[in-house]
Amino acid sequence: MTEPTIDQATPADIADLRQLYYAVYGPHYPTALGTDPAEMSRLIEDPHTLWLVARCRRTGTLAASAAIHGEPGSRTGRLEGLAVHPDHRAAGLAGALTEELCARMLGTGRLDSVYATVRTVSAGPQRVVSRNGFRPMGILPNAVDLNNRESLALYARHATGVLDRRIPVPEVPTPLAPLLRTVERTLGIDFGHTRVTAPLPAPKQPMTARLETVEAPAFVLRRFRDRFPDAAQWFYPLHSPNTLLVADDGSFEVYAYLNRTGRYCALVAAHPDPAAAAAYLESITRTLTRTGAGYVEALLPLSQHGLLSAFLVQGFIPSALYPAMRPESGGESFHDYVVMSRTAEQIDFRGVVVDEPLQPYLDAYVSAWASTYLPTPEVAS
Repeated sequence: MTEPTIDQATPADIADLRQLYYAVYGPHYPTALGTDPAEMSRLIEDPHTLWLVARCRRTGTLAASAAIHGEPGSRTGRLEGLAVHPDHRAAGLAGALTEELCARMLGTGRLDSVYATVRTVSAGPQRVVSRNGFRPMGILPNAVDLNNRESLALYARHATGVLDRRIPVPEVPTPLAPLLRTVERTLGIDFGHTRVTAPLPAPKQPMTARLETVEAPAFVLRRFRDRFPDAAQWFYPLHSPNTLLVADDGSFEVYAYLNRTGRYCALVAAHPDPAAAAAYLESITRTLTRTGAGYVEALLPLSQHGLLSAFLVQGFIPSALYPAMRPESGGESFHDYVVMSRTAEQIDFRGVVVDEPLQPYLDAYVSAWASTYLPTPEVAS
C-alpha cells in the first residue's frame, strides 16, 4: 500500500466504515460508533468530535479509522473506534491516526486531556497508545463482553502543563493506597501530602425504598438534561444516560448508561445529589445486574472521601486513577478522579496480556480486591 491520505470522515464513508469495523471486530463490536449509521452520522457532523480515516491513495478504500469524541461543557475527550483493516496492520496507521488526532485536539488547546480504554487480549493496542504519549492509569476487569468477558486498560494523555496544576487531596480511604502508590511510581505524581485513613461506615438507609427502572432512552436523556444542565455535576462525562433508576418514594434518581451488547454500565449522575443515593448503592447495583450489566463503574472525585467510602463498603474496587481530569471553575486548576468498579462475574486474568508499564496497575488492583473480598487472617493466642 502506498502512503495513505489522512482526512476527516464524511457521511459518505459510513457504509465502508461499518465494513471496516466488522472486518476488525466481527459482529460483536459493542459501540454505536462502528455499527449504528444514525449515530455514526451524528458523530461525523458533531463539532466536538474529530473522526479521521486513512485512505489508500490509489483506490480510495478505507484502511483505518479513529476518532476523539468530546462534548459541550467538557475539556476531556475520548479516543475511540481505533481500527486498522487486517490487510494493513504493518503500515503504522494506528499510530499515525492517533498522533494526528492528538495534535489537532490537544496540541491546539481544544482539550485538556484524552483517554482511551484499550483491550488486553494482546499487548499491541497498549503499545500503540503508549508510543503516542498515552500513559496507563489502571485496569478495568471484566469491563466488556465481546466474544467473552474482557478486561480493559485505561490510558490517558494530557496537554502540556495540565498535570502540574492538580489540586491537592487531603485524605483518601485506605483501600486506595495501592493505586496511589502505583501512580506515584509510574507517573511521577506526588501524593505525599495525602493522608490514608479508614473508610467511613456504610451510610444507613433512612427507610426502605423500592427501585423502579425506566429504560426509555429519549425520555431519560431529556429528564437528565433538565436535572443536570451543568456537566460538572455528572459522575461520568462522555456517557449519555439511557436508563433511570428511581426510588418509588421519589427521594432520589440515578442515571446510568447501560450497554446491553457489551453488558456494562456506567453510573452517570444522581439527583438531588450522590449522597441521597449512596445508602441504596447495593440495591442499585443488584438492579443493574438483573437488568443485564455484568460490570458497573463510576468515576468519582478523589477528594470525596465519604462517597468513595460508600462505594468501597458495597464492594467496588479502585481500578484506575485519572489525574487532573476536570478543571475547577475558571480552568486554572484540576481535580483528580478515580474509577470505582464492581463486576458480578468471576474475574479470570489468565487471558490478560499486559505490557510492562501496565503491570503495576494490575498488581494494585489485585491487592485492593484481596483486601475487600478475602477474610483477614486471625491469629489465635
